[in-house]
Amino acid sequence: MNLSPAERSELESMVRRQTTPAAQARRARLILLLDAGTSRDALMLQLACDSRFIATWKRRFVEDRLAGLYARHPGRAPARPPAKLEARVLNATLKRKPRNGATHWSSRKLAEELGDVSFMAVQRIWRKHGIRPHRLRRHMVSNDPDFEVKAADVIGLYLNPPAHAAVFCVDEKTAIQALDRKDRMLPLSPGRAESHGFEYKRNGALSLFAALNTTTGEVLGKTAPRHTSAQFVAFLTDVLASQPEGREIHVICDNVSSHKTALVGQFLDAHPNVKLHFTPTYSSWLNQVENWFSRIQRDVIARGIFIKHHNLDPKPLKWKYADPSRRIRCNSSVSVN
Repeated sequence: MNLSPAERSELESMVRRQTTPAAQARRARLILLLDAGTSRDALMLQLACDSRFIATWKRRFVEDRLAGLYARHPGRAPARPPAKLEARVLNATLKRKPRNGATHWSSRKLAEELGDVSFMAVQRIWRKHGIRPHRLRRHMVSNDPDFEVKAADVIGLYLNPPAHAAVFCVDEKTAIQALDRKDRMLPLSPGRAESHGFEYKRNGALSLFAALNTTTGEVLGKTAPRHTSAQFVAFLTDVLASQPEGREIHVICDNVSSHKTALVGQFLDAHPNVKLHFTPTYSSWLNQVENWFSRIQRDVIARGIFIKHHNLDPKPLKWKYADPSRRIRCNSSVSVN
């Protein structure tokens, strides 16, 4: 190949550099092996190539030297589905159901239905438009005629609470079962997940009352055998006792019947500094303590031990209220993100 010192140095550098494209490094190595007198069979074995590869790049190097080792055709961008195909896939996904009675499309089912498109193209189109037919979310539509008034009242306490007042979100988590496993637990170890025995022993059920302070994030908790109106009043008494005497206290709670009894009314008459605010019907998501309940459901419920651990480093929830016009209404097709 009659390599000059400069050409040899450049070719060796191309082979050694980690940033050199693999195809280009392979061509440079071919020229170095040809210059060393390596036979064609040895070249084909070392480079995993055929005779056409050797002949092509040998000829190009002879004609243009180093400049001939660069690819003449840099390649083309991956083919993208045309707009009509995207429209067909989206229309079938959003407006049609599978014929076999399935509840949702899979990419393979839709590709088979359309006939002239691959399931990979369907996947690319879905990914581009953020469509996931296998996912299912649930929502509850509030039929409360006073939804706006009640929601504004609760949200106002979150975003602009009264000065020198305490705001608590209160609710009960009912029927928490105290279970003991009959077999010992097998601990977590390399290559094995933690394992619990299948059989268990019931030790009864408890209700957990919780009050989340929206300003500090601290939680007051109390367990009770039942969630009666008397137990609710007793818990409100504990919440009242946790605050300085005379402080204005606002309690956000849901519409369960035990929150609206004559006994609760008597408590409120005796303590005019305590005011209840009810969330709209079927709108538990407006009560911040529900978020806390979901966390202890995921982590651990151990008769108040988790509450003590949580209060070591409490953090208030960051409440954000989006566009109220996007709320789902009865007999409405408006969607919510």
